[in-house]
Amino acid sequence: MPPVPSQPAARRRLPVLLAAALVLVLAVVGLVVVRPGPVGRWLGEGPAAPSTEPVEPSPVAVLAGTDIGAPMPATDGLRAVLDPLIADPALGDRVNVAVADALTGQPLFDQGGGAGTVPASVTKLLTAVTVLTARGPGHRIPTRAVAGEQPGEVVIVGGGDPTLAAGAKGFYQGAGSLEDLAGQVRTALGGTAPTRVVVDSSLYSGPVFGPGWDDDIPTGGYGGAMTALMLDGARTDPKAGRGWAERVPQPDLTAGRAFARLLGVSESAVRKGTAPAPPAEATGAPAGTIEPGAELGVVQSPPLIRLVDIMISESDNIVAEALARQVALARDQPASFAGAASAMAEVVSELGLPAAGLTLADGSGLSRKNLISPTLLTELLALAAGPDHPELGGIFGGLPVAGWSGTLRDRYGSAPGTAAGAGMVRAKTGTLTRVHAIAGVVTTAEGRLLTFAVLTDQVPPDGMEPARVALDRIAAALATCGCH
Repeated sequence: MPPVPSQPAARRRLPVLLAAALVLVLAVVGLVVVRPGPVGRWLGEGPAAPSTEPVEPSPVAVLAGTDIGAPMPATDGLRAVLDPLIADPALGDRVNVAVADALTGQPLFDQGGGAGTVPASVTKLLTAVTVLTARGPGHRIPTRAVAGEQPGEVVIVGGGDPTLAAGAKGFYQGAGSLEDLAGQVRTALGGTAPTRVVVDSSLYSGPVFGPGWDDDIPTGGYGGAMTALMLDGARTDPKAGRGWAERVPQPDLTAGRAFARLLGVSESAVRKGTAPAPPAEATGAPAGTIEPGAELGVVQSPPLIRLVDIMISESDNIVAEALARQVALARDQPASFAGAASAMAEVVSELGLPAAGLTLADGSGLSRKNLISPTLLTELLALAAGPDHPELGGIFGGLPVAGWSGTLRDRYGSAPGTAAGAGMVRAKTGTLTRVHAIAGVVTTAEGRLLTFAVLTDQVPPDGMEPARVALDRIAAALATCGCH
């Protein structure tokens, strides 16, 4: 293996105190959200300040403390430990790996680290960083209702909120409610009875299914049609469990019909269309007249920091695609798969991250056309841990903890060679047929925090479980490492 390249100047400026980046304070119209991440606790800081957003139980009891003075593993030591594990036949013929020091960003191990590899759901780390950069952690996605062209006509305008609920309790905690929106509309209309609902989902353009998605994704329960208006991530049942769920074929019209029922309008009086332009400030209309395009009500999504948590911790593909489109909108690109991919790549370049080998087709990782290098992922994680972009620290809050939470809850323990990673590894996983990936942070036996990424996209078709175990052994080996 060629020697590991020297650390770029931009990365050498990464901090010694990683925890500073993970205390995130947002001031959004009087809202203050304090978001300390896990790394601050690993570094032995004081108790985390409470957040206004609900999160799963804190994993303080299992996460190892990190010592900023602990020695870094040596490249030769890492090679001796990792090479036999990377050669496991369960990982197939193409395994690309990068390991770096989280405090300094210094590369420590590289095997195909710069090669673009199909990342599956690990793509969501890139989506998280780009949307937090483009929109900010406190941004909320609106769903608006405006007056239509005719008296009593109400237009519901989708803003791209995938969490919108019909009633007070939907699938996503803290979501905006159509029930609330309908109440605002009735108040705004006064004595005028609603007669028709127009569904405006024109904010999104292009195909509703992503390029490079497997044929079973649209109906397989993990993806769905992407429209700018939907309820409960397009689920048919808001009480469905996490993960797989049946999705409605036309999310925007389904939401429009639910809105009509709340307004007392027949579902037969629901159609697709576009909202009138907002009225000018001074129109000379008689007092009390509601002009076409006048806003009748608005509800908001939870802040993006919460949506990022959901996307990462639950690997929610619908939320991921909605967040990718928010990057496109922030960068004045079409809110489509292509526009989102282009905007995300633009933000990656703005952040100074290595874009060689990067190809994006969607924001969830369902597309097999996505290519991301392990080096990009390790540098992205190190950047998120630094003080220059404190808004990016929010990605750590949703990262599953090995043997404790999210998609790693049931991993690291039962398979030989993986137990050492429990409570030491915090990472995002990715899985498609023949594609298996993991990227995150791990604390070594000596207390050094590392970023790592292992991507493989030529696994035998029937080898899902052996490949997962092989990936877990690599991360667990880093947790046991002195590697000098």
